[in-house]
Amino acid sequence: MAGGMNKRGSWGSMAERIEASRTGDADSLADPPQIKPCWVTDPHGRLPGLLLEWRHRPDGWHGRVVRPVLDSEGWVVVEEWLPARLLEPA
Repeated sequence: MAGGMNKRGSWGSMAERIEASRTGDADSLADPPQIKPCWVTDPHGRLPGLLLEWRHRPDGWHGRVVRPVLDSEGWVVVEEWLPARLLEPA
């Protein structure tokens, strides 16, 4: 994979990010999202997920979730909006 693990991008090295978080200079680390573990019920059963946020729509509440999904080649990780009835706290 080109770039791989040595790619630092605009965040700097791991040591620089750790130091910035200690001194309070890391604005990207200042307000972490409220990620919550959850269970998602789908045709494959009850699977783990991470709930990122809630949104109210005309048809009810939906959660934005990152979770595993089985496709034709195996398990993949997807992010999607799911109705609240498919989600439960972990």
